Amino acid sequence: MPDAVVLDGPSNLGLRPPAVGTVPGCYKLAGALRDQGFLGRIGAGDAGCVTPPRYDRGDWKPGDGVFNAASMAKYTVRLADRIGKLLDDDKFVVLLGGECSNLLGPALALRRRGRYGVVYLDGHSDFRTVDNDAYVGAAGGEALALVTGRGQDDLTDLEGLKPYVRDTDAVMLGYREDESYLDSLKAAGIPDWSALAVIDNPAVAAAGVLEHLERDDLDGFWVHLDVDILDAEVMPAVDSPDPGGLQHDHLRQLLRPILASPKCVGFDIGIFDPDLDPDGRYAAELTDTLVAVLT
Repeated sequence: MPDAVVLDGPSNLGLRPPAVGTVPGCYKLAGALRDQGFLGRIGAGDAGCVTPPRYDRGDWKPGDGVFNAASMAKYTVRLADRIGKLLDDDKFVVLLGGECSNLLGPALALRRRGRYGVVYLDGHSDFRTVDNDAYVGAAGGEALALVTGRGQDDLTDLEGLKPYVRDTDAVMLGYREDESYLDSLKAAGIPDWSALAVIDNPAVAAAGVLEHLERDDLDGFWVHLDVDILDAEVMPAVDSPDPGGLQHDHLRQLLRPILASPKCVGFDIGIFDPDLDPDGRYAAELTDTLVAVLT
């Protein structure tokens, strides 16, 4: 693995407010992990922060498309610019979010460079589109659809580079058995492993991912982690905690070989909400897992 650097991308633009008059607290994720000594423990350099725009849905209403889309598009370009420079310097980028729409930044950065895949680890497929749901608005629940070119052009076709990731170059792992958009995911031909499949044998799932993405026609791949892939019992500090997810040991076994691949160029982590972790217990456990898979 090249030298690692940690970049903060604390955007919460793609999530619904947790309550009236509040904003999603996932923008505090980076600070919470840094407070656990994350950078020093993985021996990473500090690449600073790409500060996001203000969270402001204004007079948005259902039917208006993705809220915060204009701000998100501008942020995506800025994030892609910073990540691109780090990759030019042969750095392995660890991006601390934020929420799942943060993936648009690295996806755009990599699309500028060539053909790259994505490993999408999430308790939900995030494959919601106007074609399979009446509600479209929160980009965090649509991120895999957006990076594969499904959705409004002001997010999916920045710089005329749609799609940032081809369907054939994506994999999805960790969804629960009641996943709403599984039919759409399978129709796209994106290989998938449910949470139960990963729990049954994380090593086999990781091997399947690498078999699919360590191909000569791909320049590399990026790994996206939504921590709600973990079971709600061990990770309740997320916007959509659900039972039936992975334990920390499953996640470690899954991530270690994937992140160790010479084809892996970066890793982003999102959705953890320190507002839901008042004593810091879940931040500590999450940091322990991330350190274990990165060292």
